Amino acid sequence: MNGTRRRVARCVRATPGIHFNELVRTLDLAPGQVQYHLKRLIATDSVVDEQRYGRTHYFAPEVDDWERGALSLVRRETAGDVVAALHDRGPMSPGALADVLNVARSTLEWHLDHLAEQDVVRKDRDERNRVTLVLTRPDETAALLRTVQPSTASRMVDRFTRLADHLLDDADR
Repeated sequence: MNGTRRRVARCVRATPGIHFNELVRTLDLAPGQVQYHLKRLIATDSVVDEQRYGRTHYFAPEVDDWERGALSLVRRETAGDVVAALHDRGPMSPGALADVLNVARSTLEWHLDHLAEQDVVRKDRDERNRVTLVLTRPDETAALLRTVQPSTASRMVDRFTRLADHLLDDADR
């Protein structure tokens, strides 16, 4: 394995669930170069790729399916904020959580549906059918949160990318 391929493999191991653009930014390599080495690593089963929620994420082979699903979501800013708030504050209602995060209820529900689908969050209902959101694996989730805490620079790049995409979409109309 050459030096660049080892760097790519080490980065995937150090940041499980990393997506392609983040990998390119982190390694400061050309996209084609990262793509080439990822293909080689995937062919030798040194790295696993999974398409989840519109992005391809990369993992070391030993990362289990639950972790893959959870990491694919908590690497997204809002989903990560949802999980962090539930971890820090404990179970809460969707309305209270939307207020804490200052997000639209529809946005929150999109993330909650996927977090529930991956068994990260559970929606418990009481006798009056009120929903309380609960982490399904609080200890494992806390460990995952420690591995994915995005840097300020990373968050700003994500926000800028979303803004640029939005502006380009508006310009096309």
